[in-house]
Amino acid sequence: MASEKVETIVAGNYVEMERDEGDSSSAKSKFSKLFWHGGSVYDAWFSCASNQVAQVLLTLPYSFSQLGMLSGILFQLFYGLMGSWTAYLISVLYVEYRTRKEREKVDFRNHVIQWFEVLDGLLGKHWRNVGLFFNCTFLLFGSVIQLIACASNIYYINDNLDKRTWTYIFGACCATTVFIPSFHNYRIWSFLGLIMTSYTAWYLTIASLIHGQIEGVKHSGPTKMVLYFTGATNILYTFGGHAVTVEIMHAMWKPQKFKMIYLIATLYVLTLTLPSASAVYWAFGDLLLTHANALSLLPRTGFRDTAIILMLIHQFITFGFACTPLYFVWEKFIGVHETKSLFKRALARLPVVIPIWFLAIIFPFFGPINSTVGSLLVSFTVYIIPSLAHMITFAPAAARENAVERPPSFLGGWAGMYSMNAFVVVWVLIVGFGFGGWASMLNFIQQIDTFGLFTKCYQCPPHKA
Repeated sequence: MASEKVETIVAGNYVEMERDEGDSSSAKSKFSKLFWHGGSVYDAWFSCASNQVAQVLLTLPYSFSQLGMLSGILFQLFYGLMGSWTAYLISVLYVEYRTRKEREKVDFRNHVIQWFEVLDGLLGKHWRNVGLFFNCTFLLFGSVIQLIACASNIYYINDNLDKRTWTYIFGACCATTVFIPSFHNYRIWSFLGLIMTSYTAWYLTIASLIHGQIEGVKHSGPTKMVLYFTGATNILYTFGGHAVTVEIMHAMWKPQKFKMIYLIATLYVLTLTLPSASAVYWAFGDLLLTHANALSLLPRTGFRDTAIILMLIHQFITFGFACTPLYFVWEKFIGVHETKSLFKRALARLPVVIPIWFLAIIFPFFGPINSTVGSLLVSFTVYIIPSLAHMITFAPAAARENAVERPPSFLGGWAGMYSMNAFVVVWVLIVGFGFGGWASMLNFIQQIDTFGLFTKCYQCPPHKA
């Protein structure tokens, strides 16, 4: 009976996260359910696919110019699968944590479980602190990158203002995400976000093919080891968007159904990233080395302007995705997380936006900042820590025996699972953090030397600056 009860809670009817919505048959309630209250498998898929590729779609051709066509394609496939694997590990650890807590009669009403709490419950406070540091720092810079991307994109429609001024404006716009309570409320935004990235990806592909190759096009990549590992780390960053996996799972009616969602989302994302990056690199070649934003090379048309506007809206959505877990952490820190007043929570969240705004103005290096964040933060946050945490959590025989989620049979049981985790840790530590960190930091420092901190208009044409 006890185990049956646990199963019911874990598989979830999600009563605990629901506010009192009144009469469910009213027109207002039906509208709210359709656009605002999402907890299905489809909502989770849209959230994962929409969140995984945003502004990075525009920098992948830049990565291809650093890596060369073959390496670019192979790294996308490799890191796409690796990212799906570690997202699966995070989902396993979440279900394990939640099941154990429900057995102890812990009530999660009005409380969103986060990754650092999962680590705390399974492995203790030291793991919690490490997880909290890397997760928050990554999401902080993830939000910074979205702001930088907004300014970079809008400049190609309206260059009357410099990119720094546009960053001020979009910082204020993105601050409105404080009014979105949780991932549970991103239903319509996730759906629209995926349509927007799909349009932009296919616009890049078709426009590049129609444009054709520029005169004297060269595809000389890879030429330098620094550039090669910088490009590889940007792709590591691309498929490391699952720092919000726990929050997305917690917003599901049945979190146990999450297992394969991230993989299916990744497969769809690959149908966007591979054709677009390949086509733009084929058309423009080495010119991309000095144009981190692929849109800057395509001629201005109505289609291009539409892609820019859609990406701006999508970056607003992705800013919310990256910032919402930070809002939760801050709410818990100051003790307002479980209050029912949306206005109080929104007001309490505003201080989180200020450092993001400030950092976007200091480091406006669209493109190179992705690789730096990827190597130093993503490598640990969503690859190394989940793999190590899974290995240590299930090291005792009793933990393996009582595991809620058993290893996939095709892997060869626990031995196969441990082998996969060990490979991820070693690979990402050496290639992602080691070589990637070295290369991306050199590249990042070069941008500071060339353009300076607080630069008004990064990579703008001279007469526009």
